[in-house]
Amino acid sequence: MSIINLYNIDGQEITQLVSSSVELERTLQSLIEKHLETLLGVKFLATEYQITGNFSGRIDTLGLDAENNCPVIIEYKRTLNQNVMSQGLSYLGWLLDHKANFEALCREKLGEDAPHEVDWSSPRVLCIASDFTRYDENALQQIGQNIELIKYRKFGEDFLLFELVNQVSSSITTTRRISHTTVSGHLESADSDLKELFKDFESHILSLGDDVQKKTLKHYFAFRRLRNFACVEIHPRNRQILVYVKLNPDDIDLEEGFTRDVRNIGHYGTGDLEIAINTRKDFEKAKPLLLKSYEST
Repeated sequence: MSIINLYNIDGQEITQLVSSSVELERTLQSLIEKHLETLLGVKFLATEYQITGNFSGRIDTLGLDAENNCPVIIEYKRTLNQNVMSQGLSYLGWLLDHKANFEALCREKLGEDAPHEVDWSSPRVLCIASDFTRYDENALQQIGQNIELIKYRKFGEDFLLFELVNQVSSSITTTRRISHTTVSGHLESADSDLKELFKDFESHILSLGDDVQKKTLKHYFAFRRLRNFACVEIHPRNRQILVYVKLNPDDIDLEEGFTRDVRNIGHYGTGDLEIAINTRKDFEKAKPLLLKSYEST
């Protein structure tokens, strides 16, 4: 696994900060749950959530993705000697078999309208540990579910580092035909030029960093690190790709027909700046904005 060194630069003096794991798994869990939305972009629903039946056990943390409204299971481990991925997959199986339970919890914690906003197309399992082995990464590639390995390290008392080690992005699929009201359906019905443009767009945005994830949701594709930095809609009738990025429109020289301030305009996904990509030229102009949004998340 990669090693990250953190240094404190004070004038001419440079001091390396020594990293460590926390002493107890529960200490880490309590810290993250207290600041869950700030740290991971997840709304807190429950801790030590008891489940029964074939998947009996306790889910460490249960939440709802604050940006994409997907269910989130979080499991914590201080050491490498515990099979956290298998445990997370078992809990994911329970979750998909008990959607009504999860939606009832959302209603209780987040309000009456919350269950209607839940997107079941891409539930997530976050496995947080002080380190992972290459065998964990290889196993992850074989599983084919939305599992993210997040390595944490503490540096002294004041710094906490999260590193996205690896992830597998997939959507929950069924045997039914793809609905043309979904983003996948819109892409399927697009003409060959638009499909090719999106293919090149996707290739470029995934190349911005090893930590970029693609999530296929109902109405948009979300490209994210630990949080979204670009949400993409496909509009086949207009032969257009709309991208919403996390940039302040006040800091951008808006160009009619290309960029737009959507802070007060309803749209799917997250981001206050809309980029309309109709041509290859638009795509080239969009690249610096995509990079800036990536770097800001």
